[in-house]
Amino acid sequence: MDGVRVYMRKLLKIFTSRVVLVGLAIIVQGLWLLVFFAYLGTYSIYINIFFRVLSILILLYLIRKDENSAYKIVWIILIMAVPLLGGILYLMIGNKRPSRRLARRLAKVKDGMQGTMAQNEDTLEEVRQTDPQTAGGLSYIGRYGGYPVWKNTSVKYYRVGEEMFADMLEDIRKAEHYIFLEYYIIAEGVMWDMILELLLRKVKEGVDVRLIYDDVGCVSLLPIRYAQKLEKMGIQCMAFNRFIPFFSIVMNNRDHRKILVVDGHTAYNGGINLADEYINRKMRFGHWKDTAVRLEGEAVFNFTMMFLEIWNGFRTPETDFERFCPHRWHPKPFEDDGYVVPYGDTPLDNEALGENVYINILNQAKDYVYIATPYLLVSDEMESALCLAAKRGVDVRIQMPGIPDKKLVFSMAKTYYPSLLIAGVKIYEYSPGFVHAKSFVCDDRIATVGTINLDYRSLYLHFECGTFLYRCSAVMDVKRDFEDCFEKSREVSLADCREGLVGGIINSALRVVAPLM
Repeated sequence: MDGVRVYMRKLLKIFTSRVVLVGLAIIVQGLWLLVFFAYLGTYSIYINIFFRVLSILILLYLIRKDENSAYKIVWIILIMAVPLLGGILYLMIGNKRPSRRLARRLAKVKDGMQGTMAQNEDTLEEVRQTDPQTAGGLSYIGRYGGYPVWKNTSVKYYRVGEEMFADMLEDIRKAEHYIFLEYYIIAEGVMWDMILELLLRKVKEGVDVRLIYDDVGCVSLLPIRYAQKLEKMGIQCMAFNRFIPFFSIVMNNRDHRKILVVDGHTAYNGGINLADEYINRKMRFGHWKDTAVRLEGEAVFNFTMMFLEIWNGFRTPETDFERFCPHRWHPKPFEDDGYVVPYGDTPLDNEALGENVYINILNQAKDYVYIATPYLLVSDEMESALCLAAKRGVDVRIQMPGIPDKKLVFSMAKTYYPSLLIAGVKIYEYSPGFVHAKSFVCDDRIATVGTINLDYRSLYLHFECGTFLYRCSAVMDVKRDFEDCFEKSREVSLADCREGLVGGIINSALRVVAPLM
């Protein structure tokens, strides 16, 4: 009898969990919409004409709109195929602009931070004297992103999450003033439990602990009122862009960043979320290959301000930014190791900064560019940059997963393989498991490690971040890690991409809808 009760309680917990309830709400809503439009199409000729005219107007709007062409084509095809449903769906989930409320809030915060992160022109001039092309790219990040380039910063590179985790715990233990965390995914388990235990200890010591997690990223991993639970424990917490089970464009704009800042002088960034698979304590898709960097020095200020930009938009705003400067709690000089630019990308502007950073690296490459990404759903511009670099004689290599986490998305990625391989791009699939890293390294001079995938969501819809490194010693660590991965990977050939007639049709269809994934 007791066993039956335990089993029933487990079933009740599953069926009342947030992910099940949200999933059911979305399914019901989707079915309702389909029934509604099927009924509407036969109910009145005038209503039918109205929605068809609306769809034509949306088509004309799409044609004129300054939008990624592949993304526009998907919606044009959908609207032409099902005019009644397609037009309304575009209005609900197709327009990539965030909600006006979200945009206004964060724009106001951004305006209030103007001038806080001023570029040291002498630092930029040093780069310009030795490498005008790279200086141009850094100037672009500063001008259109608002993130200056810094010296006096040391960088440590991590090949896997478990290496980073040990150092992260030690830095949290040493925190004396504040700890800021901003993560897409947090999951209860070994990794988060150990971090949470330390954070609660720090709260008791008087340390200011603040946490931002993405509500969609954690929808199946954390209880629905987890932020309130942490608040009661003394951790200031915010679930970003709360997920409502209703079709809405604002649900597209997720906080995909991974940032930890300790006392303003130490920061972590990379692809590693706070869940057990990221430190290989939980095996989901073989060995989980991810990367991260630890910064100590003046460049950390960019990440601190990046966190506060989101925080100030939804909580009591900070205005005294001087107390968050790197030297506030670290009066001694920092180690100088090259040039470092932590940078963020946002869907609130029309600037695809993350994509343009990648394209700039490809365009200036002379010898090689190695790229790691879990997803390969690229725009025409990115595909052209990859192919052109290879055609110029640059050794372009892309590290992909050997065991994918999303089979449909991986199948879509493979539709890009033939054109890239024909152009001379080399593609490797990591045999031991899943690659979640988002890294570039180029010509022994440049590297970037961060959260930005090579897919439409990362490049156009999400809040993202990365760390650009120029002439840092860690650049060579990134290169050596790639070389080690290539040895453990299977190189893809054109023969692996044979499609056949049916396969070619399926792949063409997958390629068309790839921008929606």
